[in-house]
Amino acid sequence: MRPAGRPARPRSARPRGRPDDFTVGDVYRHPLGRTITQTDNCWLTLLTQNTAPLHFDAHYAAQTAWQRPLVDSTFTLALVTGQSVADVSRHVFANLGWDEVRLPAPVFEGDTIYSQSTVVMARESKSRPEAGIVRVKTVGYNQDGTVVISFLRTLMVFRRGHGPVGVPAPKEAGADA
Repeated sequence: MRPAGRPARPRSARPRGRPDDFTVGDVYRHPLGRTITQTDNCWLTLLTQNTAPLHFDAHYAAQTAWQRPLVDSTFTLALVTGQSVADVSRHVFANLGWDEVRLPAPVFEGDTIYSQSTVVMARESKSRPEAGIVRVKTVGYNQDGTVVISFLRTLMVFRRGHGPVGVPAPKEAGADA
């Protein structure tokens, strides 16, 4: 959505998450990794009423090809989506969907997950002039660099000057007295 003639930002620069900050081809390596714990996996699995013992029963999982519990894939999807928020959807109006979710390798408790997103589409919204539509391809990978998840995500993002205001500034002490 960058206007013609506006210089391209270095691919490693951080956008501010507004539609006009994105250019097709921009790649954002998200700054935070996260090590997945047994508690993360067990809690999310049980919270979502997933009854597959492969995710929370070590004895059962030891009898499978994996020989240990697998991390619930919806946790991996949520984690990698969350990692992208600072760069991609901080000023989200609405998440419009995930497509082509792929899980090419397993995730285990103790793995550390990192991620990056590539902008594949950015345009103005046809129905909401205060917003734009951005689509990214996001990949999550473990500490060894093995890709464990990939997906396309489409979201509507407030344009600059629209949407909720940020964090308010503090008032000076005694100013209300």
